[in-house]
Amino acid sequence: MLEIGPRNIDLGITDWKKDISDNASVSVLQERIDLAEKFQKDPFEDFSDLDIIKWFLYKKEHLDQHHDKSLRTIKEYERELKIFVQQLITFSSEINLDIVTIIEGSLFKSLGSRHIRRYQEWLSEKSPYVKKKGTYSPATLARKTTIIKNFLSFLYEVKYIEEPIYKGLKIATVRKDDRPNKDLGPKEVIQLLDYFKDINHPIVFAIIHVLTTTGLRNEEFCNLKVEDIQYDSINEQPYLNVLGKGNKRRQIPLKEKCVDSIKMFRHARGLPKIAVSDKKSFLFTTNTGKSYTPSYLSQFLTKKIKKTELAFLNHRTSPIGPHTFRHAFAIISYINGVDIYKIMRSLGHEKIETTMIYLEKVFERERHAIQEWNSEVFGNYV
Repeated sequence: MLEIGPRNIDLGITDWKKDISDNASVSVLQERIDLAEKFQKDPFEDFSDLDIIKWFLYKKEHLDQHHDKSLRTIKEYERELKIFVQQLITFSSEINLDIVTIIEGSLFKSLGSRHIRRYQEWLSEKSPYVKKKGTYSPATLARKTTIIKNFLSFLYEVKYIEEPIYKGLKIATVRKDDRPNKDLGPKEVIQLLDYFKDINHPIVFAIIHVLTTTGLRNEEFCNLKVEDIQYDSINEQPYLNVLGKGNKRRQIPLKEKCVDSIKMFRHARGLPKIAVSDKKSFLFTTNTGKSYTPSYLSQFLTKKIKKTELAFLNHRTSPIGPHTFRHAFAIISYINGVDIYKIMRSLGHEKIETTMIYLEKVFERERHAIQEWNSEVFGNYV
């Protein structure tokens, strides 16, 4: 029996950080596929594992590149697939990868369904992360499982591997009760805005105000440019022209006070007025003049809000970050009587089910039987 390990198979792992991100080489891979087709050979006959990962990540499927995977999605898949391969090799003994023969120098071609099942079990129960920090959240396990399954399904679909080894993966779902509490109502948002207004912190005030009144995603907020603020001459109202998830654009109207908050933010940062700013410059920047990254914005905002020590925070099971205010947008819209389909479109959701997740706890409490009790039946005790 041969135990797979770094010395048993040459996957060039040490070079992956630079090589796997080389999307320029995709055109070369396309030429090799075309050549194989010309001579009636298997399109991926001479591909290495690294080649097939690159092709999976960067292949173009649409004439309009905006319809292909977004850079954000590519980076997320790239990160998870790197971890997947590195862990399979580094922890092969712990995972019990009882591979007898390495097929064509390929890790993926040498794997069976049992190896994929064992990896998933090891990942969720014995991986370094679990030993150090405890179990992964159901949402994280579901995300990792989805990415690995999509990749392995692709390998089988294009006949790079002969067996549907993705079937070794167990289903990883996120139940309603497993989701972190991201609900935030108008009273809590107002408390936060009042707090940062009272201590004269225009930066956090503006971020919370803009996120809440626009429903922007974290990444959408970070990527906003000055040119994204445009003016609707018909309704005589400014709006944000936002490039969202899946490279889809939507137009988000800006209330006057939201515009005031944006101006206040830029003044506090020492940025020029919008009218005279470089249109390609970022609308919101850090104190160093650089654009926010989603991870930094999340850490920054979560830390600032935690320090407020407002009473309602004691009843929460999860911290408040940028995405929480996206939920707040949905909840406040619903409380104001906005149709759920309008909320869905405003948030840029493709499915109504996604929007329902944002509101499900509100629905559950609102539709509880106790809400219809009255004093005529239960006297002064209701």
